[in-house]
Amino acid sequence: MKTNAAGIKLIKSFENLRLNAYQDMVGVWTIGYGHTGPEVKPGQSLTQAQADQLLADDLDHFETGVSRLVTAPLNANQFSALVSFSYNLGLGSLQRSTLLELLNKSNYAGAAAQFPDWDHSGGKVVAGLLRRRLAEQTLFQTEDTD
Repeated sequence: MKTNAAGIKLIKSFENLRLNAYQDMVGVWTIGYGHTGPEVKPGQSLTQAQADQLLADDLDHFETGVSRLVTAPLNANQFSALVSFSYNLGLGSLQRSTLLELLNKSNYAGAAAQFPDWDHSGGKVVAGLLRRRLAEQTLFQTEDTD
């Protein structure tokens, strides 16, 4: 499966485009649409095309991971919400989550209810993370019309 347009729009709206490397709220060097990794260095800059390519590459990585971890059937909105969740928190967070445990038991309502619990960074509640989790939850619960 691939992330749908609604999922990409959600990710872009929360990640924002930054063409110059910066440290996120917990000090991780980040660039583009929330791209992190050992190759991101202080003073680094990107073009729009490079940022778009990094996003595409990152989406491929998280799409593969979500496809591997989730055993329950998903519609495109559910899949895209989980890609956004993993894009922000990492596949390890999804893998260890009650959200995934419930989802893989086909408890879709229970899984959806777990999204808002993931609103912390650095041990503190972050309003922006709660907004993102609620947007992901809404997308997850939206009937797929594709």
